[in-house]
Amino acid sequence: MSAHSPNPALVTQRAVQRLPRLALLLLCAAYVLPGVFGRDPWKNADITAFGYMTSLVRGETPWLQPAIAGWTGTEGGVLPYWIGAVFMKVLTPWIDPALAARLPFALLLTGTLALVWYATLHLARTQAAQPVAFAFGGEAHPVDYARAVADGALLALMACLGLLQLGHETTPELVQLAATALLLYALAASPYRPVPSRWSAVASLAILAASGAATTGLLLGLAGGIVCWRSSYPDSRKLVRWLVAACALAAVIGTALDAWVWRVVPTGNLLALPKLLAWFTWPVWPLVLWTVWRWRRQLQKRHLAVPLAIVLVTLLVSASMGASDRALLLALPALAVLGAFALPTLQRSVSAAIDWFSVFFFTVSALVIWTVYTAMHTGIPAKPAANVARLAPEFEPQFSLLALGIAGAGTVAWLALVRWRTGRHRHALWKSLVLPAGGVALSWLLLMTLWLPLLDHARSYRPLVQRIATHLPDSGCVATQNLNRSQMAALEVHGTWRLSLDPRTTDCRWLLMGLKEHRNTPASRQQLPDLPGWTLVARERRPSDRDEIMLVYRRP
Repeated sequence: MSAHSPNPALVTQRAVQRLPRLALLLLCAAYVLPGVFGRDPWKNADITAFGYMTSLVRGETPWLQPAIAGWTGTEGGVLPYWIGAVFMKVLTPWIDPALAARLPFALLLTGTLALVWYATLHLARTQAAQPVAFAFGGEAHPVDYARAVADGALLALMACLGLLQLGHETTPELVQLAATALLLYALAASPYRPVPSRWSAVASLAILAASGAATTGLLLGLAGGIVCWRSSYPDSRKLVRWLVAACALAAVIGTALDAWVWRVVPTGNLLALPKLLAWFTWPVWPLVLWTVWRWRRQLQKRHLAVPLAIVLVTLLVSASMGASDRALLLALPALAVLGAFALPTLQRSVSAAIDWFSVFFFTVSALVIWTVYTAMHTGIPAKPAANVARLAPEFEPQFSLLALGIAGAGTVAWLALVRWRTGRHRHALWKSLVLPAGGVALSWLLLMTLWLPLLDHARSYRPLVQRIATHLPDSGCVATQNLNRSQMAALEVHGTWRLSLDPRTTDCRWLLMGLKEHRNTPASRQQLPDLPGWTLVARERRPSDRDEIMLVYRRP
């Protein structure tokens, strides 16, 4: 390769061996499925979204204007709540409503992983992305090379720490994430799949608008249009007209659904976004920086320009929203694609450093999870058991042989993966991301099996609602004051009362008031609100929450 060649990729055919499909599917299953079953919706956004879905299913609110106890204004569009509510209506007679609502979002996460794989496949097939041809042959076959890079992108996306919790919630952001991945696919596949790409572009922007991200959709459509307009592929240039039509449709949908919400948050903390990027996009961001540096002479080529355009827009949106992690979530598919193009240029020493860090970090994480699990059930070691009792009072451990078996199988699979990677398997292009992705999947699997009862106790509002229910009648009107959306949603979901936002409602004899405990002043010493005619009956809080308190009042 010439010293002035813009292409830095030197890849042999031996390096593009496929990641075994069964192993990849099992890894994806270990990542997607844990957390779908056997838990309540968690605070805050998760239970709020489920509250909107529940109100739709019960017929308590119009489908075009979902509300929680009369509290309108979703700020997340209506499409995500329609999706969950439809699945609840169809499946609730057979399965738990929370599980029914969670299933389509698990499918959306699966679709996001698949779309990133196919988008990377098409981008890596372009001429500019292909590795340099050797003088005597032996370079990677174009299709095999593209598949290997696509495998790397999929592993990179699963390795991102920011996707872990937000990707397993039933929130509008997951719908927006899938729509952004669909747009990424449309832009990437336009030279090879023109018809599917056009309809995917239209659908992606429409979905973004209907899920509360109309402005972001228009910005992404504009950025994608610029990239396509400068493309050397005729079918990509033809996609510009479809993107213009998609932007127009998104504007109409956003206006019809009143989805134009001003979320700009001025912030003087210039380090907020870099700090968020450092952990939220780990371990992809170092690979992205390496890609930009090694491929710097080809940044205008579509295999880099397409994901870069999406990344820049989503970073701008996140920064304008005060370094919002939920806005930054939309950047992860494109960042994973960019990170995958670092793999053909990665030095062996860098790859080894990633491997050893992953082995150490995730093995220690697994040991901690197993140790705390053992302490919860046996009391040994004593210090972790005491910490659990202090941080999660009233928690009673629940033993599940199925959960133990799944966690044990996952741990054995991790040890086998470490043994495989530290062996003589040094040639596969995607090898550097196997351990990070496998480690994240292992940690999530262990948390959602061994720690699930503990996390459910700590993150669910059910214990608080059950404690409040001991002071209230089984049904009737309950007025509320100073409660946020997630608290209102929890009362709607786990309670049996008719909630009112107005304490002056004449037929409400009970009142629930939210109170935040100040850091330096315990609630027991704070001056309680003066409510003439109301008598304080009880003060309750979530067992694992020190500053979120509900006051129960009664009047004659």
